[in-house]
Amino acid sequence: MYLYAMVYVEKNCYKERIFVKFALLGLLVLRGPWNLNLQNKTEKIMGRAESAIGSKIRNLREMKQMSVEELAQQSGLKIQYMSAIEEDLQVPTIGELIKITRVLGVRVGTILDDFSNDGPVISRAAEWKANPVVRGKEGESSPMGYFSLSSKKQDRHMETYIVDLYYRDGEKQLSSHEGEEFMYVMEGEIEVRYGKEVHLLGEGDTIYYDSIVPHLVLPRNGKDAKLLAVVYIPV
Repeated sequence: MYLYAMVYVEKNCYKERIFVKFALLGLLVLRGPWNLNLQNKTEKIMGRAESAIGSKIRNLREMKQMSVEELAQQSGLKIQYMSAIEEDLQVPTIGELIKITRVLGVRVGTILDDFSNDGPVISRAAEWKANPVVRGKEGESSPMGYFSLSSKKQDRHMETYIVDLYYRDGEKQLSSHEGEEFMYVMEGEIEVRYGKEVHLLGEGDTIYYDSIVPHLVLPRNGKDAKLLAVVYIPV
């Protein structure tokens, strides 16, 4: 967790959690009056992408002839919350997504990817400076924005994100998942709770840690923050 996180931040009640937002499409939105048609088409595709995570999880579950209750139990999640994910009312954190994909027998990229590329993948600033692609349905609070910089890269071993952390009050808890995480603070200040340790980072600071250790990433001083997050997830 957003490190959602990957980087992610959670609260006890699933409706109040800070979710990691994963970008399903690394689309280049070209600006300018000479390309309005392409931009409109891109925006329509991005709109459809917002609700793809839940439907992919549901389709994979049904292919394995599993019930929502079985998937929730084996993933360590509440049934109500799992149903909300499948209905695209909530977007799971990366830690939760890793657990779900492990149960379903697929890699995380199976859920996140829509395009593949064997060569270099380039993400332009206009992409991640726009609104994150993946969100819950309108009306659901999403205190974290997430844009994938690597969703078009085939057979990758790392996940890279631009993460917007929005300050929210409320109780928070640490979480863990397999892998390693690297964070670079682009804007603002963050607090990283790592096991029993607390690390304060400002603009330009970095942190690299094993994500199997319970951790939590929060914006500080009542202000939002922006991160570059790189996450390694074992196959």
